[in-house]
Amino acid sequence: MENIIETIDLCKTYMLGEISTEVLKDVNLEIEQGEFVSLMGPSGSGKSTLLYLLGGLDKPTSGTIRLKGKELSVMKDKEESEMRRKEIGFVFQFYNLVPNLNLEENIMLPILLDGKKLKQYRDRLDEILELVGLTDRRRHTPREL
Repeated sequence: MENIIETIDLCKTYMLGEISTEVLKDVNLEIEQGEFVSLMGPSGSGKSTLLYLLGGLDKPTSGTIRLKGKELSVMKDKEESEMRRKEIGFVFQFYNLVPNLNLEENIMLPILLDGKKLKQYRDRLDEILELVGLTDRRRHTPREL
């Protein structure tokens, strides 16, 4: 099987003034397609940092990240954004919705960004809203939810 995610000597250091905090040090990871992985550890141990790096939402201090064999560091912004939309799914701890779009528009935004026609996804949208019990709130903005 091919590695869907691979990291080589991945490091992440945050600077606060002159104080540096090394959050991840030399992380080597290989995840094969179809493999199920969970990250566990105490608060502040670097779990979210690693996920943000793997998803291309943050840049490592050093090291290599490969998704489907392609290095994230060599991707252009547009290519990285497309990869996130098509290959990676995130469930954030807090809302990451566009405040001036309603719920329906927020859900359909990735489809619009891919240049696809919304018409063919309407039924699926209805299923999703019903599944999470928000059908009656489809026209509400995030602050109204």
